[in-house]
Amino acid sequence: MAGGFGIGSGSGGVARDYPGKVTAYVLITCIAAAMGGLIFGYDIGISGGVTSMAPFLKRFFPSVYRKEALDQSTNQYCKFDSVKLTMFTSSLYLAALAASFLASWVTRGMGRRWSMLLGGTIFLCGAVINAAAQNILMLIFGRILLGIGVGFAIQSIPLYVSEMAPYKHRGSLNVLFQLSIAVGILCANLVNYFTQKMANGQGWRLSLGGAAVPALFIGISALFLPNTPNSILEKGNPTKAREMLRRVRGLSDCEVEAEFNDIVEASKASEAVKHPWRNLGKRKYRPQLIMSVLIPMFQQLTGINVVMFYAPVLFITIGFGNDASLMSSLITGGVFAAATLISVYGTDKWGRRRLFLWGGGLMLIFQVAVASLIGWKFGATGQVDSLPGWYAIIVVICICTFAAAFAFSWGPLGWLVPSEIFPLEIRSAAQSIVVSVNMFFTFLIAQIFLTMLCHMKFGLFIFFAFFVALMTAFIYFFLPETKNIPIEEMSRVWEEHWYWKKYVVVDGPPFAEKV
Repeated sequence: MAGGFGIGSGSGGVARDYPGKVTAYVLITCIAAAMGGLIFGYDIGISGGVTSMAPFLKRFFPSVYRKEALDQSTNQYCKFDSVKLTMFTSSLYLAALAASFLASWVTRGMGRRWSMLLGGTIFLCGAVINAAAQNILMLIFGRILLGIGVGFAIQSIPLYVSEMAPYKHRGSLNVLFQLSIAVGILCANLVNYFTQKMANGQGWRLSLGGAAVPALFIGISALFLPNTPNSILEKGNPTKAREMLRRVRGLSDCEVEAEFNDIVEASKASEAVKHPWRNLGKRKYRPQLIMSVLIPMFQQLTGINVVMFYAPVLFITIGFGNDASLMSSLITGGVFAAATLISVYGTDKWGRRRLFLWGGGLMLIFQVAVASLIGWKFGATGQVDSLPGWYAIIVVICICTFAAAFAFSWGPLGWLVPSEIFPLEIRSAAQSIVVSVNMFFTFLIAQIFLTMLCHMKFGLFIFFAFFVALMTAFIYFFLPETKNIPIEEMSRVWEEHWYWKKYVVVDGPPFAEKV
């Protein structure tokens, strides 16, 4: 990597090369586990849709309904400014934040698949309660259960896939988690588009209850998924762990010997750590700790969730009708899912850093473009008489391009990179940090976005564009390349980095990866 900001090619050693291939067994298990992202994606997509449906607003948020449907004098920027409405959306993420700490204990003590099973089961209960909701309290309680389910699922799934996948294909297989999130968003947008047309006004119940489908999928899948070799070793069964490693790599016992020995060493180091949360504060883990906080924080400060779970509301705000807004968000969801495939192909081919930087550049350009377009037509007053068709098309193209750039960069890599950089002894605790930071900023943005839109108007998109520029610079200077590095050796990449090497205690000879 040019500039000396990644792992260079001038060191004297090489990374250990474990044999292994993508067997049918590991492909099926990784796909089945990654599909757990459907519950997160479905919820992101469904929330904005139901909060733009008149029957739902009229029943649970009548003040918002009056402003949106009846008061034509209301400033377009402020139509949906309601604490109760944003609490409906954001309560899930606050619950997921709290659940991630309990999920850390379950993931380490009982195994990754038990976290997935619990996540799917609790999410299913929340979906049923939301579909049957009679009042706002019932609605919020259901959202809290959904959040607990999401917290368990996203704490365990990236770790599971990272540990099961051969290291040379870890990136592509882990990106399947983000792909399933994107597919979940697309499915939710499809459901919303058709349910809002239901004559009885109960379409929102079908939309919310539809979350039971991905919940059943992850719950049933988790019953049949095997535990990872790392997780089996943590529970003290080396013979079974070796057999599982041999099976997922499609190799003989002697061929997996080197990788198994490294996993055993990592497991012993993990057993020696009685307080992983306390160990996170040690100097030698400083690079990983900083990445586990800043990467998920920056992922949310791109403003992507403004686009994804408030898409219909956002399109209504800039003058689209109800049908047009849901169709536009459906198009955005489709582009988002398709663009994720770029990351599936390119993460292990081009590297994490390049995708981060390409995506950041595109997001910055098109976020500024969206701010300019909205500011041009709506100004500071939020009043506009009519919007020409060509204007609407350009806005949708800019938002779709922004979403596509996120989908192949910060979307998948924001989950992949943190999940692969932690040594086993702090892996579950550190992943909880990733999830809790991600959920905190998702909650914060979901809770204040509509108020910020009301007060900052089109300047809100400039606000997010500033953070996109900042995070792109952060990646350029501070993130080393992690592609093609075995997960059990990942802690050693920091020794070659121009900045982080002063924090890391090196236990073995240096190595380099040619990028």
